Amino acid sequence: MIDTILDKLHAWWDAFVSMLPNFVLSLIVLVLFIFLARYARKGLCKILDKTYKNKELTRVLGKVFYVTVIVTGLMFALSILKLDKTVTSVLAGAGIIGIALSFAFQDMAANLISGFVMAAKNPFAIGDVIEIDDITGKVKDIQLRSTLITTLDGNEVRIPNRILFENPLTNYFQTKTRRVSLGVGVSYAEDLEKVEKVTIDAIKEVENQVEGEEIQLIYTEFGDSSINLEVRYWVHFNSNFDFLKATSDGIKAIKRKYDEEGILIPFPIRTLDFGIKGGKALEQSLEASNGHKKEA
Repeated sequence: MIDTILDKLHAWWDAFVSMLPNFVLSLIVLVLFIFLARYARKGLCKILDKTYKNKELTRVLGKVFYVTVIVTGLMFALSILKLDKTVTSVLAGAGIIGIALSFAFQDMAANLISGFVMAAKNPFAIGDVIEIDDITGKVKDIQLRSTLITTLDGNEVRIPNRILFENPLTNYFQTKTRRVSLGVGVSYAEDLEKVEKVTIDAIKEVENQVEGEEIQLIYTEFGDSSINLEVRYWVHFNSNFDFLKATSDGIKAIKRKYDEEGILIPFPIRTLDFGIKGGKALEQSLEASNGHKKEA
């Protein structure tokens, strides 16, 4: 019994001594890969910071690259120790786990991939005013899975990056300009040529307009009680207040000019017909009613 145990221990010792050079070599290889991963991650992070200027993207990609290099070194170390079957089993297990996780977290993966693509294309930046799915607000924080937006009334909305990537998105800060469209109606009795000149002169008084952009005016329809028109002009857009103020200033300027020139903005007018079949004025209907009463 004792001889069997001693023989087993001697066999283990001989195996250990024979594998010791390979063990030391594999340990050296693993340590070298660890140092290589650290310096390579720093270099990659510097390049990404200059290229994309996205701290979270830089951090995640740097970490992924760091782990990848270390895992590669670990595979080399196991190969030196002649544990190739172990390496194959680890890779197969990792593949199966990866497939299972991809099905379990497909929405999360879609948001993550969308975040990577958006970080590369950089469709908007922190501080930009964007509109997506009837949500308008200022970008407060950009993460790889979602983007935080502060709406114009002060609420915070977190939008998954997949939605931002797949749907039409408006970035009002991309050009730093925005068009104001004002609708107004004038009386049917007005001279439309005069109305056009007065309206354009009024809009010229609005501040913060973009130089070189023409003020446009078009008549849109014959309304119920007015001829309707729309005037368009471009303003510089640094915040949503700039757009709102330009709209307000335009309304005030048009109203002031119309008052000075005697141009009427009519109230809605309704014509009422009386009688069983209609087509009668109120006086005619009353006279007919009084006549019936006298005969009775």
